[in-house]
Amino acid sequence: MLYDSAEAWRNADRKRIMLFGMSGLGKTHISALLRETGDWFHYSVDYRIGTRYMGEHIADNFKREAMKVPLLRELLMTDSVYIASNITFDNLSPLSTYLGKPGDPAKGGLPWDEYCHRQTQHRAAEVAAMLDSGHFAARAEDLYGYSNFVCDSSGSVCEVVDPWDDADPVMTALSKVVLPVWIEGNDAHTAELVRRFDRAPKPMCYNEAFLADAWEAYCAETGLAEEDIDPDAFVRWTYARALAHRQPRYAEMARRWGVTLAADDVARVTIEADMIELVAGALEARG
Repeated sequence: MLYDSAEAWRNADRKRIMLFGMSGLGKTHISALLRETGDWFHYSVDYRIGTRYMGEHIADNFKREAMKVPLLRELLMTDSVYIASNITFDNLSPLSTYLGKPGDPAKGGLPWDEYCHRQTQHRAAEVAAMLDSGHFAARAEDLYGYSNFVCDSSGSVCEVVDPWDDADPVMTALSKVVLPVWIEGNDAHTAELVRRFDRAPKPMCYNEAFLADAWEAYCAETGLAEEDIDPDAFVRWTYARALAHRQPRYAEMARRWGVTLAADDVARVTIEADMIELVAGALEARG
């Protein structure tokens, strides 16, 4: 690990961490808090995915829809308008919209094959964005003088690595430049995340095996044909299973390469020093 003790972490001139865990448990909140001190560079993996690696796919999808409208088609064909996404750290909707949900096209669903194709694109983009962490940590220090670095990872990072492989290329590379920090939720957090997702179901990225099993099981359980499946109903059904699927993956990532923080403790962090001490305590507990 990058820091082999609490003392090494506290005394480090360069504090570099990667926050991971389910969306909604505080990764971006802590990243923003650290950024606002003026001493930390905040690297958002989702933002990098949506701009550098998926930006062209997203823009092309917008243009594909615009080409169906005669007026916009004419303007596009004559380069009279410019269409692009406006992704920010706080608004990743263009990326989510592109990723989409499978099912009934009348309800905004994608054909299963196209949905799987976009999932594959996202997984490749996420791996590339994660591996960019070292470059951005060095770049942040060289260009802007930031010696401290926080990688705000996607909730799906556990889907693009093999947590049980000591030689996993992504985690091996990351552990050399950042300390992976899992923000672990409890049963109450899980219940709240499910309630929140039920109110506003959104696209997510999964590994191929989990997704294929979920789709097969849902089709068998409902007896519906692909084109009749309600996209929101499917992603709601899948989400609770995804939480259970991801938990042991996160835990193994933390066990092999990093440390674990309780989400309740993270929620009480109000200043940089709180976070530094939380990580120090986790390193002490790891021994």
